[in-house]
Amino acid sequence: MAALAVVRDLREHWAPASAEELERFETDVLSGFVLARASAGLADGTIRGDVGHLDQIRTWFGRPLWDMKPADADVYFGKVLRHSPSGTRLGRSQALSTYFMFLELRHKVEIHRMTGRVAECPIDEMNRPRGAKDAQLRIPPSEPEIATLFTGWGGELATCRKFPPTRNYTASKLMSQVGLRVSEACGLDLDDIKWDLGRFGKLHVRHGKGARGSGPRERMVPLINGADRTLRWFIEDVWGQFDDDHTRPGAPLFPSERKNTDGSARRVGDDALRNGLDNAVQAHLPSWTDRLTPHVLGHFCASQLYGNGLDLLAIQDVLGHSWIATTMRYIHVQQTRFEDAWAAGMERAAKRLEGLAR
Repeated sequence: MAALAVVRDLREHWAPASAEELERFETDVLSGFVLARASAGLADGTIRGDVGHLDQIRTWFGRPLWDMKPADADVYFGKVLRHSPSGTRLGRSQALSTYFMFLELRHKVEIHRMTGRVAECPIDEMNRPRGAKDAQLRIPPSEPEIATLFTGWGGELATCRKFPPTRNYTASKLMSQVGLRVSEACGLDLDDIKWDLGRFGKLHVRHGKGARGSGPRERMVPLINGADRTLRWFIEDVWGQFDDDHTRPGAPLFPSERKNTDGSARRVGDDALRNGLDNAVQAHLPSWTDRLTPHVLGHFCASQLYGNGLDLLAIQDVLGHSWIATTMRYIHVQQTRFEDAWAAGMERAAKRLEGLAR
């Protein structure tokens, strides 16, 4: 009869590290976390935000975060942050969860060897702060409502004595036609318009920031949906009122009224474009005051392109989304094709039942 081997729990055998060793190790782990997030393509601001959240929790906890247990997280989120804005609580919990995912994937064995602890995320289904930043639906206006806005806004330009409203109109029009973000519109140069590419021309989009900090990808946006006509009109009839040198390298597509020291026009800021849209909405589509933003115009663009037959992958390319799931959240179908399909199915089912009854 074979003898049974003695089974030992390895968790009982660990060599405790000194305070200095743990301090160095904690610093190295955080540096590795930052590098890993940078290699994933996250923007510097997003990484700084996550590290800031972790630093706030670490300061409160007073010990390395891998020592945290669910009970500690209960106290922190249930008492310390009880009355903080939901966005702060959510962002902090997401940063902590991501950090622990990094610990478990990269350093679980080392942490156990040095401390005897098994690193496990203290955020679970019971104490996870409610809400999600990506859950909010931004349902855009209908096509007739957007047409009302730009028709009224365009009519106003005919009697306008200044040219900035025309610039703001054009930028917002492009947001609704090809889904430009306001930061992307501000960063465009005249040279970014490539009239000789494709059937309608293309726009070289190089700037911007998307959800989750990863940022929209540099891309060539086809000037579809009337965007080519919008840009030709603006450049031929309006742009010269801001600047007189079309050949200057880096000349902004949407200039500011302010000048550089050499007399050339500066680049417009996003506040000017946002305020221009806000004022136009108040004047021509007041029911959408404080609700129709550049971001919502992007949702309108995606929904319109989808309704006109463009597939999701094509819309993803136009908007510069990294994930098709993001594009899907932009689609809000105004048509009744789902309801129509359901009604037709019910009608077919009724006929089948009628035939069985006979």
